[in-house]
Amino acid sequence: MLEFIESYNGLFFAFLGAALAVGLSCVGSAKGTGIVGEAAAGLLSQAPEHFSKCLILQVLPGTQGLYGIVVWFFALYTMGAFSGGIVPLTVTQGLAIFGACMPMALGGLLSAIAQGRVAAASINIVAKKPGDWFKGTIMCGIVEFYAILSLLASVILLMRVL
Repeated sequence: MLEFIESYNGLFFAFLGAALAVGLSCVGSAKGTGIVGEAAAGLLSQAPEHFSKCLILQVLPGTQGLYGIVVWFFALYTMGAFSGGIVPLTVTQGLAIFGACMPMALGGLLSAIAQGRVAAASINIVAKKPGDWFKGTIMCGIVEFYAILSLLASVILLMRVL
């Protein structure tokens, strides 16, 4: 197994980690916003006046994709992409960057889907008690907290990796 890992250079693992951070976070955001969009479409066919509330609920699971791109930029910055050229990395350094990107990759994927489910359920609040719609937004914010923790963990790890 060690020979297999050493057959790649550190940049492979670093780029893989950065790609997974943004890619999985965006996949989660697409899934989450899609779940909410499906729920909102049914309500909006009967009550189009609730469009702005539904839109806010739909946008919330999309933030994880943005957090993923922030981690992607931090990883590229760590690799030297914005300072004249990417520096060669040892396998250990590449795996460290890969590991630093994993909190956002996994946290972004899973929290965006979970937040999409909470936001989709919150569409029912908009349908039944439009004045209380912000309660659903607060529940979505609780899930958002864990996406922010994933972002924070990855950024702090990337700041300390090399």
